Amino acid sequence: MPPTRLSVNPSIRSMTGFGRAEAITDGFAITVEARSVNHRHLDVALRLPRALAAAEMDARRLIQSRLERGRVDVAVQVGPAPGQSTQQVRVDVALAAQYVEQARTLGRAVGLGEDVPLSWVLERSGVVRMEESETSAGSIAWPAMAEVLGRALDQLVGSRATEGAALGAELAAQHLALQAQVDAIAARTPAALARYQARLRERIAALLADAAVDEGRVVTEVAIWAEKTDVREELTRLGAHLEQLAALLERGGALGRPLDFLIQELNREVNTIASKADDLELSQSALAAKGIIEKMREQAQNLE
Repeated sequence: MPPTRLSVNPSIRSMTGFGRAEAITDGFAITVEARSVNHRHLDVALRLPRALAAAEMDARRLIQSRLERGRVDVAVQVGPAPGQSTQQVRVDVALAAQYVEQARTLGRAVGLGEDVPLSWVLERSGVVRMEESETSAGSIAWPAMAEVLGRALDQLVGSRATEGAALGAELAAQHLALQAQVDAIAARTPAALARYQARLRERIAALLADAAVDEGRVVTEVAIWAEKTDVREELTRLGAHLEQLAALLERGGALGRPLDFLIQELNREVNTIASKADDLELSQSALAAKGIIEKMREQAQNLE
C-alpha cells in the first residue's frame, strides 16, 4: 500500500521572498532591502551608493553564499541617522579675502576707510554654502554593512523557506494524487489488456470467417498487437520515478533542477500510456495524471 503521507524536509525553499534590515553606524542609517523571484540561475542585481562601490565584490560573495537560484535584487541605501544631517557649512576663505581686498580698495578710493564688517563679508555670494558631507557612506566599514546585509538575507531566506514549506506540502499532496492515478492504471491494465486481446481475436475470426485458422498463429498475432497497448513497462518506470520524487522531498535542499528533470520523465511515461491506452478508464486516468504532473511542474518552477 502506498503511504498516506510523505515526509517533506523543511529545508525546501522557494525562489520568491523579501528581506529588510536597518542599522545605525557612524552617524548614518544603513537600510538593505533584498527581494527575489524565479530565475533559471542565480542572477544578482546589486545597487550600492557610490561611496560604497568598493564593497560590491564582498557583498556579491555574501549573497552568493546564501542563495543558489533566483533573480535577486539587493538595494543598499545610506542616509543620516535620526537627528543627524549629512550637510555641513563650507566657507570659501579665499573668496572672502578677495571680497575684503576689493572692498578696502574701493573704500580708499572713495574716502570711506578700510573697515569691512564681517557680517557684510558673510553675506557675499559664494562665501558661505551648504554641502553634503564627504565623510558620509565612505566612512562605513564593510563589517558594519555586512551585518545589515546578512540580516536582510536572513529574512529573505526565511521567507523563501516559509513559501518552500507550502510548496513542498503541495508537491507531496500531488505526489499522492499521482500515485493514486498510477495505481488505478495498474489495477485496470490486466483487464484492459485481456479485453483488447479478446476483441482482436473476434476481429480476426470475423475476417477469416469459415477459413481454416492456425490457432497458434492467431495467438502469436494477437500477442504482437496487444503488446502495443501494454503499459506495464511504463508503470514500472513511473513507480521508480515516484519513489525518487518522494526521496527528493524527504532530502530537501535545493531540489528545483532535479525535480524539474524528474517531472519531465514522469510526463514522458504518462504520455506514452495515454497514447497506448485502448480503454476508456485507462485514458481517463492518464489524462488526470497529466493534469497533476502539470501542476507539479508549475510548483517545481518556484523552487530553489
